[in-house]
Amino acid sequence: MERSTIPVIPEKSPRNRKKPSKPKAENQAGSSNPKPRQLSEKLRGLPKDSPEVRVSKTLSWILRHGAKSEGLAMRGDGYVKATDLLANPKLKALDLEALQAIVKADTKQRYDLIFEEGTGSVTGAWWMKANQGHSIKSVKLDLQPVLSISDIPTGIAVHGTTNGAWDSISTQGLSKMKRNHIHLAQGVGGDNVISGMRGSSQVLIFVDVQKAMDEGIKFFLSNNGVILTEGNEEGVLGTQYFKRVETSKRTAIPGWEGSKSLTEI
Repeated sequence: MERSTIPVIPEKSPRNRKKPSKPKAENQAGSSNPKPRQLSEKLRGLPKDSPEVRVSKTLSWILRHGAKSEGLAMRGDGYVKATDLLANPKLKALDLEALQAIVKADTKQRYDLIFEEGTGSVTGAWWMKANQGHSIKSVKLDLQPVLSISDIPTGIAVHGTTNGAWDSISTQGLSKMKRNHIHLAQGVGGDNVISGMRGSSQVLIFVDVQKAMDEGIKFFLSNNGVILTEGNEEGVLGTQYFKRVETSKRTAIPGWEGSKSLTEI
């Protein structure tokens, strides 16, 4: 696979980072009374999707996969300058205030938006990144290593997929495919889990993280609590680490019942 050649801006020290509680407007930031702007026809998503969903899908795609093709400079830690995002034709309807609203309203906490103070002649600026899900190989996120199962607050790691995908996963294992990591959630919908699984998942694969770690597989936690792993050297998490597999109705799939029921988790 060809590696990304996105221009990388040297990472800054975590010092002086601020969460977006007190907006500081840049030249392209919105005013307190932003004027309505027309959405781009080039937004990702389906025509039936709401404007908010299409904007979010476009923003997610740019920050996870499309920065190079959109001509955006991305730092090694995945952050893109907010002014560069707002100058993108697909996001022309947004301003800084809109970005802040998107981050605040996103229940899955997909994004991080920070303000970094300037130093010397360098002006302070807002930066935004996706917390996980990248296919850009040059991005190295600041992830928390999982050293034992106790490092996962819920003690659960589950991957949601479709019936069609399960046919191949059941024999070949979970693959990160074009992404940098395989994603696992800390529970299923309704368990106060923030992110890591689509609500439309039809098959739930519970992973034995401790067994996988004992055999050399590394796991990490993202900023929003998603469990990430690159799998083995081929980017695969083998079926030997599947503890139990259930349908979305929480009944075990024959042959994958495991040693105990997880339907109450």
